[in-house]
Amino acid sequence: MKLLNKIFIGVGMLAAASLTSCSEDGLKTETQSSFDESVVFSNYTLAEYNVFGIYEVFGHTNCHRGRYLPWYGFNTDIELYNNTDADEKSSIARYSSTATNGQLNLANGPYNELMGGIERANLAIRGIRQYGNPEGNADMAELLGEALTARALLYTELLKAYGEVPARFAPIDAETIYLNKSDKDIIYKQLIADLEEAFGYMNWPGKSAATATTDRPSLAFAKGLYARLCLMASGYSLRPDEGAVGTGNKGTVRLSTNPELQKGVLYPKALAALKDVIENSGLSLYGSYEQLWRDFNNMDIAAGKEVIYVIPSSDSRGRWNYTFAIRTEGNPDWTSNLTSSRGGTAGPVPTLYWKYQNEDVRRDLSCVNWKWVLGPNGKNIPQLAGPNDWYFGKFRLEWQNKVPYTGGNDDGIKPIYMRYADILLMAAEIANDPACGTRDENFAKECLLQVRQRAYKGNEGLATSYVNGLSGQTAIFNAIVDERALEFVGEMLRKNDLIRWNLLKTKMDESKEELQAWMDNAGTTFGPAVWYRYAADGSIETYGYNELATTAAAPAGEGWECYTDSKGEVGTYFKFISEDTDTYSESAQKKLDSYYDIDPNTKQWWPIPEATLVNSQGTLKNDYGF
Repeated sequence: MKLLNKIFIGVGMLAAASLTSCSEDGLKTETQSSFDESVVFSNYTLAEYNVFGIYEVFGHTNCHRGRYLPWYGFNTDIELYNNTDADEKSSIARYSSTATNGQLNLANGPYNELMGGIERANLAIRGIRQYGNPEGNADMAELLGEALTARALLYTELLKAYGEVPARFAPIDAETIYLNKSDKDIIYKQLIADLEEAFGYMNWPGKSAATATTDRPSLAFAKGLYARLCLMASGYSLRPDEGAVGTGNKGTVRLSTNPELQKGVLYPKALAALKDVIENSGLSLYGSYEQLWRDFNNMDIAAGKEVIYVIPSSDSRGRWNYTFAIRTEGNPDWTSNLTSSRGGTAGPVPTLYWKYQNEDVRRDLSCVNWKWVLGPNGKNIPQLAGPNDWYFGKFRLEWQNKVPYTGGNDDGIKPIYMRYADILLMAAEIANDPACGTRDENFAKECLLQVRQRAYKGNEGLATSYVNGLSGQTAIFNAIVDERALEFVGEMLRKNDLIRWNLLKTKMDESKEELQAWMDNAGTTFGPAVWYRYAADGSIETYGYNELATTAAAPAGEGWECYTDSKGEVGTYFKFISEDTDTYSESAQKKLDSYYDIDPNTKQWWPIPEATLVNSQGTLKNDYGF
């Protein structure tokens, strides 16, 4: 039975565990119900169901399914929301959301749902500790480790999106039902300690029934999440002034002053955890970058490969490809029930395509400039999308074979939360820093090289010469910053990376300047024409993106067609400036204006929604000028 099929049973058990009853005469007497907490958490199956209940919040309509995952992670220097109109939805991406934003100001929105998941985790952790005998039962101990890791995961999501939040590490009682926000350092220290405890309980991927699939956490995920939290805790972020959390303070971007959360303390421990994964987990990179994403779209969640953890959902829930896949317009061959367009909500910044070298196999999988449309024969065909509209080619409705997309609001895709490439690049980043104790440049380059060589499969020598040519902390750090962009675009890791590096606005401004320069010169750089043709497998081939197509002459070979404008005439594909007015076209200007509305460093977090503030009885307050 799959994880999500058991979750709803777990939720029922969780609620029943707290049941009490009263006698007819009004005296308080507890009933030894079959679902009494002591019974539930002393029985492995019932306790496991309750741990499953922690994850159930991810599938709720307005939690990760419909609000957090579709909105968290962009805009960045490499990822942009494709809707360039200024509206309530785009304001979330453009750092101008408010506490009353209708997309997030929901009683069942991501903030409340994640806090609800934490309450479930607190109940499970308390119950297993008190009644599960984890000291003498390895299975119960593993379950305790899973519950601790699940709570750390939920809190990580809250910290990434909201900054400071209340610290709740015990079930709610009458005295703690209303809490103000806590300094995030308190939460970081607790999560780090929790994961250190969990290490002793958990198993490597595929080494137990609980770690057979990637929709349940393993020791590899616990250690990877530990490293990610260490990087966040010791990195930069927007913080209220000391002692001013929850007072409405605007805050500044700064490092923690807590001595336990400095790089010199956390980096050695994080690197040790990552090295343990590298040396002992049995994980490795896929040999083929394309096969990695084909298997992802085909819902392969078997543990022991590159993917370490996915956000769990049933095969009929979740909206990842629905939101981010290559845009599909018309009724495609792979579903008979599509009534409106799907995919393409966000995509890579156009100029990212040219940051990849021609030999980098990730480029054409990561940056797609075509979409699916209904062809003249009633079949869907790929069509050039226009110079402004780019999509994440890693995510494809047409690659869903195991559980085909049916055209509804859910696609069943389980988004990748962590994979082995991230382990390698986090290890490279930490090993390259003197704060880890002894800077290990060779190890940092070895980790970077593994990722780079897979990207240059068939041209590994180019990867080797590139990495060998790097020397010194700054050069290697900058290479890792670039590599994480090329490797993880569309996976929504970049925003958190840029924040902790204190590069959010800097990199976004650089990206906008690069996009503007590209728009100014693209018409002459790439010539007047882009050509395309269809391969035997139905895919589209293009000419003119990298080649200097200085004339409208067709490239060598058969079947090439030239892009034509709305009048059916050969037009300059990469053209953004009107010859008549010498100004940007409306679509080009809106693209340039879409990065952010407000300095992103002053609005790194979402505001806690107004509905939650109202219900907090005055104990909860937004900071950062919201």
